[in-house]
Amino acid sequence: MVYGLYISAEGAQAQSRRLEVIANNLANVNTPGFKSEFAILEARDSEAINEYLDSPGSGSINNIGGGVMVRETKTSFEPGPITPTGNREDLAIRGDGYFQVQYGDQVLLTRGGNFLFTPDGNLTTQEGYPVLGIDGTPIQVDPEAKAVQPGEYFNDRGEVIIGGEAIPLGIARPQSNADLVKFGKNFFRSLGPVDQIPEEERSAAPGMLERSAANPITEMMAMIETTRAYESNVNMIKTQDEALGNLLGRVLRQS
Repeated sequence: MVYGLYISAEGAQAQSRRLEVIANNLANVNTPGFKSEFAILEARDSEAINEYLDSPGSGSINNIGGGVMVRETKTSFEPGPITPTGNREDLAIRGDGYFQVQYGDQVLLTRGGNFLFTPDGNLTTQEGYPVLGIDGTPIQVDPEAKAVQPGEYFNDRGEVIIGGEAIPLGIARPQSNADLVKFGKNFFRSLGPVDQIPEEERSAAPGMLERSAANPITEMMAMIETTRAYESNVNMIKTQDEALGNLLGRVLRQS
């Protein structure tokens, strides 16, 4: 019975961790370029097997399940929907690739193209990180030319076109999405090398944004499911605790 308490506690802890992941997805349903995460649950071996006191499949009393645990969280790199915003400072990438931005001495990657031009003409993210060009240097334009720019600030090749000059943004892709580590809400740090998207493959959408890939309806359904699983584990803990208390009470009364 005590072992049942541990199994239920492990289940509640796993569902609690899963709830945290889902809640973070829901909190970022309006974050441009956000990639949703999901928790991977795995059956847990018994404590004796984890302590190498027995082996799986031994057929002994230790060869029982140890509940469930969260093995790890993964990021889904499915693209979010691209929608028009009417904002000339917004830009979305069509197809593969990530914008490159400077964060201290690191280069981060992001699909969030809700950029800003500072008064002195620097192109930055909403957080103030400089947006890099294809040559790896921060993009800066003439603020006076920007003030009189008649049309879009970007073209469909991902270039800044202010003042008659075309400055290509750095749009790169890692060798594998498995190399990407989340950094903040919608930024990634690559553990491996990244390559610039070839010119013939560059495609962008001026005045549009890639929205969050987190679907609020799907996430709400997952939250309801996980909450019920959490409550079931907590109720099992209460039931087993009451049964154990009653048993101890009878033993003490008869002794």
